[in-house]
Amino acid sequence: MSNSAFLGMEIALRGLYSSQRGMATVSHNVDNTNTPGYSRQVVNQKAARPMLMAGRVGMVGMGSDVVSVDRIRDTYLDEKYWGEIQHFGEWYVKHTILLDLQAIYNEPSDSGFSKIISDFYDALQQLSTDPSSHSIRNAVKEKGIAVAKYFNSVAAHFDHLQEDLNNMVYAKVEEINTLADQIQKLNMQIYNFEVMGYTANDLRDQRTYLVDKLAQLVNCDAYEVETGYTLPNGMPEKRFVVAISGKALVDHGSVVHLKCVTREEKLNFEDIDNLYEVVWEDGNKLKIKSGELKGYLDMRDGNDGLPALNGSGNSPSCMGIPYYQRKMNEFVQVFARAFNEGIIDIDGDGVLNDADGHVDGYTLSGAPAGRFFTMLDDEGKPMSSDQFESEVYKYAEAKGVTASNFDKLVAGYGILTARNFSISFEIDSDPVENIAASDQAGEIGNNNNLLKLIEMRHNTHMFMEGTGEDFIKTLISTMGVDGQQASIYLGIQEGVVKQIEGRRQSISGVSLNEEMVNLVKYQQVYGAAAKMIQAYSEVLDILINRLGV
Repeated sequence: MSNSAFLGMEIALRGLYSSQRGMATVSHNVDNTNTPGYSRQVVNQKAARPMLMAGRVGMVGMGSDVVSVDRIRDTYLDEKYWGEIQHFGEWYVKHTILLDLQAIYNEPSDSGFSKIISDFYDALQQLSTDPSSHSIRNAVKEKGIAVAKYFNSVAAHFDHLQEDLNNMVYAKVEEINTLADQIQKLNMQIYNFEVMGYTANDLRDQRTYLVDKLAQLVNCDAYEVETGYTLPNGMPEKRFVVAISGKALVDHGSVVHLKCVTREEKLNFEDIDNLYEVVWEDGNKLKIKSGELKGYLDMRDGNDGLPALNGSGNSPSCMGIPYYQRKMNEFVQVFARAFNEGIIDIDGDGVLNDADGHVDGYTLSGAPAGRFFTMLDDEGKPMSSDQFESEVYKYAEAKGVTASNFDKLVAGYGILTARNFSISFEIDSDPVENIAASDQAGEIGNNNNLLKLIEMRHNTHMFMEGTGEDFIKTLISTMGVDGQQASIYLGIQEGVVKQIEGRRQSISGVSLNEEMVNLVKYQQVYGAAAKMIQAYSEVLDILINRLGV
């Protein structure tokens, strides 16, 4: 009996196997419909090698073979997604932090700056109507404490937020290192499978999904490099690389981690201690261009591009915590200097003048007055006026100012910050005696000095932005504009990412309707192949068992 008698049986059997493999692939796709990062797989089926017929009359077909099961993936869209998701991550962080900063200012509200400063000047106004009133003098003290505490509270919240962002920088670096380790392990597993001639579709999906997560954290490029060798299945040997700013984080089977090192010197005067710098594990510097890590670093360090204290460059050009902390420091320095000393730009020519301040008045008993505002000492207690003056002069001389006392006072108030801003010890301990309402000794009913202090509130040359209240309103408005801008950028990036992800899903995602159509198709082919086997078995039964009977 010729082998050709079994040819039809062999062809039908091939059809059975092919359709069975197709149904298994459909089942695998359906089961992974909701698996993150999964790419649908398709059977790569082609006609089997035909058999030559005797007598050179042609070739007869041998059915079909399943050559491979391929994952459907568009590399261009993957790279496009990685390029856009990093900007989404950066603006998501910045938008979130700016909302936190706006909540710290708490404007407008009954506990915000506008209400607190208005209450302070209202108390001064009441005292000007009855300069000898003990109760109103105590009220002025309490409102002064509220002003100082407001700035202390804002500065403390900024410090806590900067510390939180510093911890987030550390956490994100650890997450990046963890993802890098996982990608490296997958690299080796994929290589070990594919070097033996197998395909590693599911492992490649897992790796792509990890790169998706990594790209949101930091700017990275991921690509395969051909080594020039060929695998047993005829495909070129490739090695997978993930790079940050041109340097390999993962190079096939090797990983270079990132690490956080504590800064030896502060980048900004306003910074808290022990902030982290992100570098490569081998000590090389790292330039982070985007991603969530960039967002946290910018908001933690951003001081509008001012030169760094350590001379290592500039702080980020965005307006982060140090910028707003610096602006709060600027306010208390100018405000306290004007209120205490009367040093202010009176006519808007940019030249500071020595007008009348609190120190130019007299106490209730007729003694020369001290300063209304000073700073907290190392123990958190208000300094006396004389103690504060000594610290101001020391600070000015340390800055190289050795000219007149006027110049020293102008420069020396730089020692005052929103963190240490306070009423003076004299005002705190005895406001009845030490608040200077009069501009003449011994005149209890005199309110001239108070009126000059109240008039300063409306001096539009105190700050470049105008009055003190204009300064804070401008600062809060700037933060609002930054927040709105971040929201716009975030919305744009979110739309771009969703559009790219939609295109990825249209190509790589699993469609249940399409899979059901494929299932019916493979089921029908399977049934037809089974029918063919049944028909050939009957033919062979007749041929073997009945022929000649």
